[in-house]
Amino acid sequence: MPDAPSPEPHEAPGESPLPRDPGAGSETYKARGVALRVFVYVVAGHAFAAFLWLLFYVGAHSHK
Repeated sequence: MPDAPSPEPHEAPGESPLPRDPGAGSETYKARGVALRVFVYVVAGHAFAAFLWLLFYVGAHSHK
């Protein structure tokens, strides 16, 4: 009994069954990924800053 199952006849060993995106290595693809990450980081940074502002606001207006 082999340790790993043998590959399908139509599938070469080491290849995935799904086709690879031909534009995955292009500069446009990379630039779009960077722009998306920057957008997400800016949104997350502003959300974190808003949360900190809310904490300070609530702390300053609390009745001790």
